[in-house]
Amino acid sequence: MSALEPVVAKLAGDPAHDENQRTISEAIGADHGAIDVYSDNIKTASTLQEKIEWRNQFTWALARHAVSEELTLYPVMEKKLGQKGKEMADVDREQHMAVKKDLYELQDMSPDNKDFFPLLDILMTDLHKHIEHESNEDMPRLEEILTREESKSLANYFEKTKLILPTRSHPSAPNKPYFENFAAMLAAPIDKFMDLLRAFPEEGKLGDVSASEAPAVVQKS
Repeated sequence: MSALEPVVAKLAGDPAHDENQRTISEAIGADHGAIDVYSDNIKTASTLQEKIEWRNQFTWALARHAVSEELTLYPVMEKKLGQKGKEMADVDREQHMAVKKDLYELQDMSPDNKDFFPLLDILMTDLHKHIEHESNEDMPRLEEILTREESKSLANYFEKTKLILPTRSHPSAPNKPYFENFAAMLAAPIDKFMDLLRAFPEEGKLGDVSASEAPAVVQKS
């Protein structure tokens, strides 16, 4: 799959026999649902501090999700689906780039900036266009040729890869393996260190919506 696979393999168990392990479609869908919730929570939070916390949570989830798809899902699509898989992956990467550029502008912008919520709406429009493409094109075609065990293994790889990826948007970084692997390894430690200085929602507020763990960071200043 990618040069990260040996590293991720050390973190992974045997998902094929785990009844609780999601398939790849379920894992990606859970992430999409979580990201939608985080976006809504930015809008409905009652204080500026809470909006900032949800903005940071939104950034953290979306940045990791996008790069993990590019490193784990798209190479499998290209391998299993041939030329059609490559064409679909190219569309996905192009759509991701639009989302990454939106997120790069948004991730440090204060929610009290007049441009913040219009930009968030643009980002979510771009993201939902991408989600529709994945849901209607990518996942049905891929799941059709994967066994359930293969799908669960890919989902496990997707989830574990997120543990070692950047938590911020870096749209200037390469978005194809193996160049992206190197860029991710460089950016991730810096992002994770800076997360220690960022405010996130308390874990109890996150609910059971994420396909992945919450950031082990809760700061209030």
